[in-house]
Formats: sequence, C-alpha cells, structure tokens
Amino acid sequence: MGQPHPPFRFARSRRLVGGIRRWATAAAGALALTGGLVAVGPQASAAGLTQVTGFGSNPGNLSMYAYAPDALPAGAPLVVALHGCTQSASDYYANSGWPKFADQYKFALVLPQTTSANNQNSCFNWFDSGDSTRGQGEALSIKQMVDKAVSQYGSDSRRVYITGLSAGAGMTANMLAAYPDVFAGGSIDSGLPASCATSVSAAYTCMYSPPNRTPAQWGDLVRSAAPAGTTTWPRVAIWQGTADTTVVPANATELRDQWTNVWGIGQTPTRTESLSGGTTLSEYDDVSGKPAVRVYSISGMKHGLAVDPGAGPEQCGTTGTYYLDTICSSYHTARFWGLDGDAGQEPGPGSLPAPTGLAVTSATDTTVSLSWTAVAGATSYEVYRAGTKVGTASSTAYTDTGLATGTSYGYTVAAVDASGATGAVSAAVTATTTGFTPTCHTAGNYDHVAAGRATQSGGYTYATGSGQAMGLWNTFTTHTLKQTAPGYYVVADSGCSA
Repeated sequence: MGQPHPPFRFARSRRLVGGIRRWATAAAGALALTGGLVAVGPQASAAGLTQVTGFGSNPGNLSMYAYAPDALPAGAPLVVALHGCTQSASDYYANSGWPKFADQYKFALVLPQTTSANNQNSCFNWFDSGDSTRGQGEALSIKQMVDKAVSQYGSDSRRVYITGLSAGAGMTANMLAAYPDVFAGGSIDSGLPASCATSVSAAYTCMYSPPNRTPAQWGDLVRSAAPAGTTTWPRVAIWQGTADTTVVPANATELRDQWTNVWGIGQTPTRTESLSGGTTLSEYDDVSGKPAVRVYSISGMKHGLAVDPGAGPEQCGTTGTYYLDTICSSYHTARFWGLDGDAGQEPGPGSLPAPTGLAVTSATDTTVSLSWTAVAGATSYEVYRAGTKVGTASSTAYTDTGLATGTSYGYTVAAVDASGATGAVSAAVTATTTGFTPTCHTAGNYDHVAAGRATQSGGYTYATGSGQAMGLWNTFTTHTLKQTAPGYYVVADSGCSA
C-alpha cells in the first residue's frame, strides 16, 4: 500500500503461545474501542461502526464489526470488506469509501477484524490452508459473520459480496473460491490468486514472482476449493497498480486467467475503456454478454486501495497510508455489482443487439475503413481492434488510422444506447493493410537458408527472390539481408534502412 513492506509482513504468532486464542477472544470482548466503535449485541446501532458479538463458534478468532444505514430496507445487499495488514476494521471503514455508498445505495457493511494474536502484523492468514479453506479457521468465521448479518439486517442472501485489500484481498480470493454459493461477487484489490500459497515462503513467492500457471491450472485451484458440482460462480473485479512492488502486477494477470477460466471464457478482453486516475478497464463477458470479470489497471499506482477524496458522485474515501489518491474503486466496484440499481450500473452490455453486416470497405498502407448495418435505438457505435476500443462512430462507418503496413487486424463493433450502455459485440472481420514494411536480418548464411531468407545450391548461397550471390553456405559467412517484399530479399551489408 504505497511502500514495499506492510501490509504484507505476515509472520505467524497465533500458535506460539498455548491458549492465546482464548485470551484474545476474552480481550476482544472487553476492548475499549475508539472512533465510534461500540460493542453491542444483536441490535447494532446504525449511528456508526459497531461491534457485533455472538455470531458463531468463531474458529478463526476474528472480531465482527458492522454498519447498517438508517432506514435499511429488508432484502438489501450485504458487503463484506477485509482490511490489509497493520490495519483495522475502523481504519478501513474510515478510509475506503464504502460507508458513503452503503448510505447512498442502502446496503449493510460487515468488516471482519483480525489481531496480532492471529498474526504478528494483523494480517488475514490467506496463505494458511487452515484459515482459508471452506469450513475452517478465519474463512469459517467470516462465513458465520455473513450468516449473522443476513439474519440481523434481513439482507438478501443472493446479493452478498466480498472485497479486500492486500492480505484482505488474498483472503477475498480464497473466500470466493471456497464459498461461491455464498458470494455473488468479489473485488480483489492489490491481491493474489486463490490458493496461490499454502505457506509463508510460498506467499512471498506469490507476491513478488507469482507462478506462471495456465488458466486451466489456476481455474482448477478454484474448482477444487469449491463444493463439488458447483456451476455458478461470483463475478470478480480485479484492481491493481502498475507500480506495485509489494504485490507485483503479474498477479492481476494470473487472477484474470484464473477467474476467466472458471467462467469458461477466454483471456482476450471483450472491450477496454479508459477511466479517470489513469485507469484502464478491461472487461471479459460471459456467454450471455454480461461482464463476468473486470480488470482495473491503474497506471503508476503503488500498493494500496484506490480512493478519490471529494464530494463528487464518483469520489470517495480519504488518503493515507495504503489509501492512494487515484480513482474511487469502491464506487466502480459497487456499480459493477449493481448495488446502485439497474439505472446506474457501470457502463457495460445493454439490451441493444449486435450490429450485423460488418465489412471492410477499403484498406491502404496505414488505414482500414469499415461499415455495418444500423441498429435501431443506437446513438453511437464503439469500434474495437483485437478487443480494444479504438474509436466511437456516430454513423455506421469508421476509418481506423495509423496502422502498420502489410498487417492483419481483427475488428468488432457494438451499438451504444441513449443511456450509454454498450450492447452486444458483432461478429469479427479481418482486414489487412496494403504495402510491406521492410525488415533487416543479419546472420550466417547457414541460418539465412534455414530461415528461408536464402537458398543454397552446390555449396553456395543465394538471396531468396533476388538471387544475389552470398558466398559459401556455412555459419562463418555472414550477411545482412533486407526483405523488401514478401519472399524477396536483397543483400544490404553496406547498411539496412528498415
């Protein structure tokens, strides 16, 4: 969260002293809390963050804190938010921005809290299978908090979501894998793939150099953690700063691979979009055309939770250690989950059908022109090249510019309605620009022949296409060849300008 050490210093202490769980449980009940935290029974006050007791057997020795807005209706959603190492429930409540949207969109918040009795640096033990497996340790304690909150606030058990930062994000990924029947969605902020580590040493490996597993291998870790026969999965948001040196950005790629594989979809984004704070949003749609996985990559952000202090509708949170002023991640996550209602959901697939008749009308060395059939109700169209949005058209035609010569590109188009919702994506077409981009190749004659840039006859070498003599066919005679057209090379030992 902005620095290379906490909140991921997670040396264990829970099992060093016998009976410490019993001591910590008793101490937590008697703890004098500040910042509006009050220990209460079943009827928690809506005035601020409150401690809730008696939520279950609590095998993970966690504390439960909750916030319920005034006039919370029955059947409202529930969001669970997990702090990072060295943090607390009150710290996360005060800085993350989630209370603002709980008030605005009317949902209850649960903020689990761990202590140094569990982990020396108050980290959730995401790397310990005894704490992150279904029905065990901290994972079960969090599940018991969900059950308590659903009962206490009348929450809709079909709309329970979980989010977390850093170690809390690692635990979030594991909770989504272990309890896909409990959580409809999750948000992993500066976190790691589910089941990435089962020991402290492996945790550091995951943080700094995550295993480069295949999507199927990552997906299998989720499927093996979930109840047998699970077919319904949570929708997952992944937030990552590109300058994070504590949990390196490669983790976001592995997370994307993991959850797109679980959903049975590919790793090429359906669409991309630029948001505020230097954020790039990549969306991966399920078979129905609805985003199942979203990756938010924040340029230049270090380790932490993305916040954007201010009174604007898209702003939230306060800056501080590991709360970084870029974009309000809580706002975008809430909209991704649909907590604001249908009218305000994050821009995404709307009800408009996919455009038909997409065709390439012309191509030059550096441009491709497209056309398609109009969609009723469309106010504009988004054009995608290889899954990335490259432009918006107000009509049914678009010209893409600045392309490389002699190169093939794939295009799709989607219609946008008056509310800004993007409809289904069209079938793809492939366009190839004209011309040829020269290339230079310096190698021994033997390698030139092996690569097809030259031919050999009678022990001598000749450039493919031009037939220019290149000397003996061996590895000791070196030439530079310039490819000036497909299958045509010339000797360019005096200088290659490509």
